[in-house]
Amino acid sequence: MANTRSAEKQRRQAETHKERNRAAKSRLRSALKKTRGTIATAEGKVEQSVISGGYSAVDKAAKAGVIKKNTASRYKARLAAAAKRKAT
Repeated sequence: MANTRSAEKQRRQAETHKERNRAAKSRLRSALKKTRGTIATAEGKVEQSVISGGYSAVDKAAKAGVIKKNTASRYKARLAAAAKRKAT
């Protein structure tokens, strides 16, 4: 239980941020799952628009601070590698 007004406000803010971060992380996971699925089921070369959609979701999550910059870079590299494997 918060003892001061400022502690009570911080508790409310933390709850709001937690909900926002949870939603953003869920959006990221869904977008990655959709992108990976599209890459896996693609016949031959993967369209750039599919990959850029995944990149966009990762970049938005990193910008919002939901994931770290290096994590975003790793996700994007793995998407690119999966697309490249599919092309060959």
